[in-house]
Amino acid sequence: MAGPTSVDDYLAALPEESRAVLAELRTTIKAAAPEATETISYQMPAFKDHGRFLVSYAAFKDHCSLFPASKAVMESLGEELKRYVSGKGTLRFTVDKPIPSALVTRIVKARIEENEVIRRR
Repeated sequence: MAGPTSVDDYLAALPEESRAVLAELRTTIKAAAPEATETISYQMPAFKDHGRFLVSYAAFKDHCSLFPASKAVMESLGEELKRYVSGKGTLRFTVDKPIPSALVTRIVKARIEENEVIRRR
């Protein structure tokens, strides 16, 4: 079976609760990174910053995940992220207890800064 071809297609296929939580997450990421572009990567919604990976997110049967995919960001926000960490670059949450928007904004801003440093090299 083919995967989603757009973020809207991905979200439309989700159960209502997951769709609402991920739509809010999407809005928060867009606000924190207005120049970022949306895409589908590895069959899940992702954002790119000047062509470089920024974050991705997904819904699963019993949880959702945000993937900052950055050891540096995970370490710099360590205590704030501790309750969500589920792997090297994975933050896991449930629809009834999503990651607070302010924390998502800090994650995205940190990833933008990290990408900027890499671009300058």
